[in-house]
Amino acid sequence: MTDAQTRSNSEWAWDAFDSDFYFTHNYDSVRRADAEIIDHLGAFFSSSQLRRHGRAIDVGTGANLYPALSMLPWADRVTLFERARTNRAWLARQQASPSPIWAEFTARLRTGRPAYDVITDPSTAISGRTEIVAGNVFTLPQDGAFDMGTMFFVAESITQNRHEFERATRNFLGSLKRFAPFAAAFMKDSQGYQVGALEFPALAVDEYDIERCVAGLTHNVSVHTVDDTTLRDGYKGMIVVTGFAGRGSASHRK
Repeated sequence: MTDAQTRSNSEWAWDAFDSDFYFTHNYDSVRRADAEIIDHLGAFFSSSQLRRHGRAIDVGTGANLYPALSMLPWADRVTLFERARTNRAWLARQQASPSPIWAEFTARLRTGRPAYDVITDPSTAISGRTEIVAGNVFTLPQDGAFDMGTMFFVAESITQNRHEFERATRNFLGSLKRFAPFAAAFMKDSQGYQVGALEFPALAVDEYDIERCVAGLTHNVSVHTVDDTTLRDGYKGMIVVTGFAGRGSASHRK
């Protein structure tokens, strides 16, 4: 399928995204794939020699707060940068009354990683240390303002257009300071997904697509594949990329 035959990001009903359905289907428990990703995230950020009191951003938060939680030991505040009106409303409800499930995600982050002991109460952290900002990844400011960042299941899950996938990924990296640590996750070879009654797009990408996309914009990159396909039909696992913004050495896969 060529880009000329695909539907772009703007053609989908993002403000009708059913956040409650998505949360219940994906994050009402700590699934095996999430546990593996959390372990990878926690180990990476804990070993990145980060200074405290930085600025952090989670791009396309949706109904998933564990990427934001993974950055809290080093950030005074995490910006939840989200386009969909329904997702922003859902996040506001979480700030007012966070789900108890985030304590389980935080407990997984704390396992064997003392840096996360500072998150003694994830509910208080979500309520007091996150800010919701309405925004589109395609217009995300490229001013390198953030000291660290995450972007989970966004770039490949908002379009069928390869150029838009690449642009979204590069815009995320462009929002980070040079040497800022980042983590990004992608569904591998996704064919699209359903949220409630609505279908949403995906671009089928693999490890090589992602490596090519971040080449020249990052350094010390690690690509980790999660071989779990139990969440739904139509994908071949998950890919987690960690590294540092700015030019540097080559990536490696494990």
